[in-house]
Amino acid sequence: MYAHIETEFSGVKIMIVTVFEGDDKIYRAIAAGASGYILKRSEPDILIKSINDLIAGGAPMSSSIAFKVINSFRSMIPNEMYASPLTEREQEILSLLSSGHRNRDVAVKLNISIATVKSHIYSIYQKLHVRSKIEAINKFRPQPKG
Repeated sequence: MYAHIETEFSGVKIMIVTVFEGDDKIYRAIAAGASGYILKRSEPDILIKSINDLIAGGAPMSSSIAFKVINSFRSMIPNEMYASPLTEREQEILSLLSSGHRNRDVAVKLNISIATVKSHIYSIYQKLHVRSKIEAINKFRPQPKG
């Protein structure tokens, strides 16, 4: 629908000004070529600014519409992108360290050598781009995987 206008009238930019806030209408309009989506209830100065933004090459959207688009985009990102860069063992070791355990305690608790603990800690430093246990503990924030 909008693509036809863009094809026939090159350089025309389309901004939807509507009362409709339904996700389906927003996504269909954007997918069809609209460069902006503004709600009619917007203040007149916002409408004028949006038109100027559109002319300048922007993609104006009412903030509630932008919020819906952003949330929709986030839901399309695979859960793996939120997953920790650390292996389960590294997470386990960092968790024990953050609970106050020393390397030796971690080794005993996990039934591994102190050298293995140190190797995992080195790997943690590399993956989190840190230089100390405190930095690693402060930076590491386990994220839900699903």
